[in-house]
Amino acid sequence: MKSNLSYGEDYKFIPATSLESGVGTEVLPDLYCHTIQIVNICLVGNADANNFVLIDAGMPHSAKEIISVAEKRFGENSRPQAIILTHGHFDHVGSIIELIEHWDVPVYAHELEMPFLTGKMSYPKPDTTVEGGMVSKMSAIFPIDPINLGDYVQPLPEDGSVPHLPKFRWIHTPGHSPGHVAFFREEDKALIAGDAFVTVKQEYLYKVFTQEQEISGPPRYLTTDWEAAFESVRKLEALQPSVAITGHGVPMTGELLNGSLQQLLEEFDQIAVPDYGKYVEKSEKSNG
Repeated sequence: MKSNLSYGEDYKFIPATSLESGVGTEVLPDLYCHTIQIVNICLVGNADANNFVLIDAGMPHSAKEIISVAEKRFGENSRPQAIILTHGHFDHVGSIIELIEHWDVPVYAHELEMPFLTGKMSYPKPDTTVEGGMVSKMSAIFPIDPINLGDYVQPLPEDGSVPHLPKFRWIHTPGHSPGHVAFFREEDKALIAGDAFVTVKQEYLYKVFTQEQEISGPPRYLTTDWEAAFESVRKLEALQPSVAITGHGVPMTGELLNGSLQQLLEEFDQIAVPDYGKYVEKSEKSNG
C-alpha cells in the first residue's frame, strides 16, 4: 500500500525561511509549536506521556526535522497516534509521505480536502497578482498538484470529534481551502487555527522572515473565497480563545489575542481582504 503514496509532479523544496525556523515553543504543557521554515507544526500531548498527535506535516523535505522534534519531546522512537491536517496545502503536507512511511500512522482531514489528498484534484493556482509583497509574487512556484495518501487518509468524524484528542473538537473554517478546519478545546479555550487567520503578514517576505507579530487573515495568494474566510474568522472570534497557534507566525495569547481577533473581525475588509486580485474580483462578481 505504501508504494501507492505519491506527491504531485510539482512537488519540490521551496527556498523560503524565517528567523523562527527551527524554534519550538511550549505554548501549554501539552501544546508544542515548532516552526519549519515559514510554517508551524503542532504536537499535542504532554511531554511525559507516550501518546501524542501531530497537527500538520510541514514543508517539503522536512521529515527528518519533524521526527527529530517529536523524539526530542516524547522520547526516542516515539510516534504519534495520528497526523491530523488543518488542510492540504503544500506547506502543511510537505513531508507527510515520509512521516507515514516512518511511523505507519493514519491521517485525518476534512471530507472536502479528500480530493486534494487522494490524487483526484489540484488546488486552484495561487494568485500572483494579489495585493501583497514578494511571497505573493513567488507563489507561482508553490506546489498545487494533488498528493495521494491512499488508504492512509480518512475523513474526520462527522460529529466534530477529533481522533485521539477527546477534549478537542474540529470546526469547519473554509475560505482558505474548502475543507479547512481548526481545533478547539473548551476547558482552557486553546485554539489551533491553521490558516483561518495567522499572526504574520504572510504575503510580505520581510515580515515572514522576521516573523513580526501582527494579526492577519488567511494567506492571500491561496485564499479563494473571502466571504467564507470572514465567516470562519467570525466563528473563531466568538469562541474567545485564550491562546492560538496559527499556521504561520508566533502563537498569540490573552488580551492581545482577543483584541486582535476582534479588530480583525471588525476591520476584515481592510486588514485581510486584498484591494485587488483574481479571487477578490471573482467574489465581487458573484455578489453582483
